[in-house]
Amino acid sequence: MGADGGTSPLERSRELGGAHKLYRAGHSPVHALPAHCKIAAVFAFVLIVVSTPREAVWAFGLYAVLLAAVTVVARVPAGFVLKRLLIEVPFVAFALLMPFVAEGPRVHALGMSLSESGLWGAWNILAKGTLGVAASVLLASTTELRALLLGLQRLKMPPLLVQIASFMIRYGDVITDEMRRMRIARLSRGFEARGVRHWGVLAKSAGALFIRSYERGERVHLAMVSRGYTGTMPVTGEVTAGRAQWTSAAVLPLAALAVCLLGWTL
Repeated sequence: MGADGGTSPLERSRELGGAHKLYRAGHSPVHALPAHCKIAAVFAFVLIVVSTPREAVWAFGLYAVLLAAVTVVARVPAGFVLKRLLIEVPFVAFALLMPFVAEGPRVHALGMSLSESGLWGAWNILAKGTLGVAASVLLASTTELRALLLGLQRLKMPPLLVQIASFMIRYGDVITDEMRRMRIARLSRGFEARGVRHWGVLAKSAGALFIRSYERGERVHLAMVSRGYTGTMPVTGEVTAGRAQWTSAAVLPLAALAVCLLGWTL
């Protein structure tokens, strides 16, 4: 139990492993790679994709094939990845508007006047954005969240940022549970929001949630300080990577780099 009588961060961290919605437990070669190797590989892959000229349409098709190959090796179902790609829907909507609002030479298709530069811009956003999100989904689905945080720490990311990310992820679920309990309490009292006249009750609930979250954070901080917290988190396990693991992780970005170079030369 935590200092506030609820679930402690250490207990919550177990949820951030195999039980988290973004993670899919498995025993594939991709799952076995150290987190910092996968983070570096995905970061390099995204940089290479962004650096590819938008006119090299075929290159983005090859990038998609590379990600599909990683998906197969990781034994992650295609539906699992596609469902999580829905997060980019707002960006897709923005991209679809670009051919209509952008300036420059116009082309006519299906009875509509579209901007040529807008079409290229929409394609650029859709192709590169989708590939970047897909790579991130694969990273999250094959790596536990706690391992991701340790991987960022291993890659020398500022410790304060790693701690902020850690607490944000861990207490996101805590606040979500608190919201669920408050909703159940309202329903048990016969309350159901049906219009503007109920907004006051919802606003009071939001205020109460903020106060409870703030007080919980204060209690957790005092508990950490009483246990010797001085601004740095202890590293419970040092994960190292050998040459073979770095080589395996480098396959994706190196293949993408070859495609990118061909895209600039052809």
